[in-house]
Amino acid sequence: MEIEPKQVLFRDRLSTLDNQLLGGKSTKNDFLTNLEDSSESNPHKFLWLGMLLLFVGTGTSLIYFWNDFEAFHTERLASSWGYYTLALSVGLLSIKLLFLLFITVAYKRYKPIESVSDDELPSCTIIVPAYNEGRQVYDTLKSIVSSNYPKKKLEVISIDDGSKDDTWEWMQKAKRELIGNITILQQPKNQGKRHALYRGFHAGSGDIFITIDSDSIVSKNTLRNMASPFAVNEKCGAVAGNVLVLNKKDGIIPKMLNVSFAFSFEFIRSAQSVYGSVLCTPGALAAYRKEAVMNCLPEWINQRFLGQQTDIGEDRAMTNMILKQGYEVLFQKNAEVLTKIPEKYKNLSKMYIRWERSNVRENIMLSKFAFTNFREGSKIGTRILLFNQWLKVLMAYPALIILITLISMHPVLILTSMLLGIIIFSSIPAFFYAYKRELENAKWAYVYSIYYTFSLFWITPYAIATANRRGWLTREIPQKN
Repeated sequence: MEIEPKQVLFRDRLSTLDNQLLGGKSTKNDFLTNLEDSSESNPHKFLWLGMLLLFVGTGTSLIYFWNDFEAFHTERLASSWGYYTLALSVGLLSIKLLFLLFITVAYKRYKPIESVSDDELPSCTIIVPAYNEGRQVYDTLKSIVSSNYPKKKLEVISIDDGSKDDTWEWMQKAKRELIGNITILQQPKNQGKRHALYRGFHAGSGDIFITIDSDSIVSKNTLRNMASPFAVNEKCGAVAGNVLVLNKKDGIIPKMLNVSFAFSFEFIRSAQSVYGSVLCTPGALAAYRKEAVMNCLPEWINQRFLGQQTDIGEDRAMTNMILKQGYEVLFQKNAEVLTKIPEKYKNLSKMYIRWERSNVRENIMLSKFAFTNFREGSKIGTRILLFNQWLKVLMAYPALIILITLISMHPVLILTSMLLGIIIFSSIPAFFYAYKRELENAKWAYVYSIYYTFSLFWITPYAIATANRRGWLTREIPQKN
């Protein structure tokens, strides 16, 4: 089988990762495409120059228009509309700051569960659904069988969901060449990730199911760290893994999301884990107690929203259904997986639309039982986390309308205020990344906030309006060079 040049380059990068983890010119010149440039010879010097000018310009504007800011503030207080919008803004800011304090206190209490001994580890089935993944599925399976999980307790099932490329050939190659208990299955046609997982759940024999995306690489200790919470905590029904960006050198978007993911997982999910209420076990790496999965599997595979069969948000849906049974859902910071993310604006926006649609749907599902006596012990943490989720959804349209109105009235003042707010609040994930990971790349937190604010602001309102739509949106046949 002929290997594409791009795949050879990606394999070279994976060989470097193995040492760590496993022991056409563009003619487009629009803003979004420029942000996707990943030239190694030009390390984004114009971007950083632009960011510096933007920060300096914001400070200069704040000083220069200070009297105008005061006059605008006085003018707003003089009108009932202005007074109420100001009160709303202050109220929302206060809530967000209190929530940040709530999360920070929980984060300080978080500790991942260390791996138990080989004898204590439960039997485990790894399920890897794949669609149009090509060679990457081979590398994913290689990383799994190269882990230090006891071989006699490990079963690997990979399902080709009707791929149109050479994914099945790479899966066959993995079964022939890799040492391990690997079973490969092929769907007769593309039915979606949920159906592929469903088949894997029924075929698996392990006491614990671990699902891994076919574009992801796990480290040697990931699987045992994912399974250990089930061995020491009988209330644990699911575990979320720690997702890092595999292709962070392949463009500005992966670089930005590399910092964003660090904050989202290692800070937010760590705090959620303290309350036993991680709201989403990510598709890239998640573990489930078999009994909990089988209890809700019929409901999960037949889930509907507004009368339509659901084919997205399978991870968030499974998390909700396990929480509903009274189990805890935890996060394991020490269980790392590297996963590929979109490098282009189009695919990134589609991914976010899918996530936000799922968010709307599953917030509704969670609300149906979060305020009941769904499990023993305190449930206040779950309810506060849900409230914060709903706040973002409910304020999406009012905030957008108010913002557009204010910008039309005082564009310079409002844009200056927005940029100042971005700089202040982006410093939280930036400082977190600098402290926990490295200083050099922490600055991408500022780029991401500006990028999201001005190019992806429409995602949540659009996802709310189209929450009943189906479709994965981002899986395409890899383009050959």
